[in-house]
Amino acid sequence: MSDTKAREAICRIGASIFERGLTAGSSGNISARVEGGWLMTPTNASLGRLDPARLSLIADDGRLVSGDAPTKESFLHRVMYEERGGTGAVVHLHSTHSVAVSCLAEIDPHDVLPPITAYYVMRVGRLPLVPYFKPGDLALAEAVRGFAGKHHAVLLANHGPVVAGSNLDAAVNAIEELEETARLYLLLRGAKTRFLTPAQVEELQS
Repeated sequence: MSDTKAREAICRIGASIFERGLTAGSSGNISARVEGGWLMTPTNASLGRLDPARLSLIADDGRLVSGDAPTKESFLHRVMYEERGGTGAVVHLHSTHSVAVSCLAEIDPHDVLPPITAYYVMRVGRLPLVPYFKPGDLALAEAVRGFAGKHHAVLLANHGPVVAGSNLDAAVNAIEELEETARLYLLLRGAKTRFLTPAQVEELQS
C-alpha cells in the first residue's frame, strides 16, 4: 500500500472505530506497514480526529521520520511486526467488552474466549492473555513477544486486545470479531451454552 493510501485508510478506519464506540478518548492505536517503515497513529490522538499529514512515519530502524511523536504503545506494534513475518497492519483497542473479559478472574489465560462462532475461530482462533503491566512498561513488549510468534491476536490483562493482520482490513475485521465475541461471551455467562465442538473447530482451521 502506498504512503498516501495508507494514511487515508488509517484515518478512515480510525474514525469508523471511534464513531461506533469501539475505543474512547485518545485510547487505541493503529499502524500499517509502508515502504521503508511504518505509519502509526500519534500519541494522545483520538482515532476519531486523525490528520493524515500528522501520522507518525517510523523508519525500519525506529527513527521518527516525519509527523507527530508516535503512540506510546508503539512497542506493541513493533513486536508484532518483528515476530510475525507478513504482518501488514496492527490494531490495538481498549474496546469495552474485550477489556471487561480481560479483567475476569475465571478466564483461561491460555485461551481466553471459547469457540462461540465460526467467524471467531477463523479470524482470531486461540487467544492468550498477556499478564498485566502498567501502561508504557517496556516489559510488556517482551511479554507480548513471547506470544506473538504463535498468535496474531493477544489480550492484555486489564487493558485490551492487540491484533496483527496481513493488511488493515484483516486486522480490523479480526479485532472487531474479537470484540463481538467478547460481548457474546458476557451475554452468555451463566447460561447453558453450546460452543463449537473440537471437531468443528478443527474443520474450520484446516
